[in-house]
Amino acid sequence: MPDPQVEKPRDCAAHAPVPAPVAAPGGVAAETTHTGPVFRVERMRVPVGSAGETRIKDVVRHPGAVTVIAVRDDGMLILVRNRRVAVDRWLVEFCAGKLERGEDPAAAAARELEEETGYSAARIEGLGAFFTSPGFTDEIMHVFVATGLTPVPQRLEPGEELEVVEYTEPALRAAIASGAILDGKTLGAYLLWSMKRPAGGAA
Repeated sequence: MPDPQVEKPRDCAAHAPVPAPVAAPGGVAAETTHTGPVFRVERMRVPVGSAGETRIKDVVRHPGAVTVIAVRDDGMLILVRNRRVAVDRWLVEFCAGKLERGEDPAAAAARELEEETGYSAARIEGLGAFFTSPGFTDEIMHVFVATGLTPVPQRLEPGEELEVVEYTEPALRAAIASGAILDGKTLGAYLLWSMKRPAGGAA
């Protein structure tokens, strides 16, 4: 059965005009099919084989994001229970948010921590980064650990539905092992943190 994502060469003059392609990585032709407040979608035509065929790939272009592992002085981990409309579920997650244009990831981490959890951090330390789902998006998630927490007013954005929850590290590890934690960035961030923190330490 023919692959619906593979286009054979065609006589362009016999078809209606299409939007002018924009530059794409590696010289691949692409056109923007959607632009929204958070991301845009590019339809890329990637050459395959030597017969002039192309494979269509829709790629989400994302500005990047941050997630923050907030550790209180008593060792409690501060997370949020967030309503995620896309999956129609409430998910327990480390607080997170997208980068604004030109924003430093560490500054974004401090901002998101205050807005979502109601804590300000004396120290914000980068742990690493990872691509969230490179099969269809270029979003990169920057991971930070926040310590020296001080309560501040929470500043949720209009429409945000979340509540702050607290876990001990063993309780969070057990929730992950049982499958109760389903958020990918939280799983990835916890792995980075658990590998890099001092043995027996809370941060």
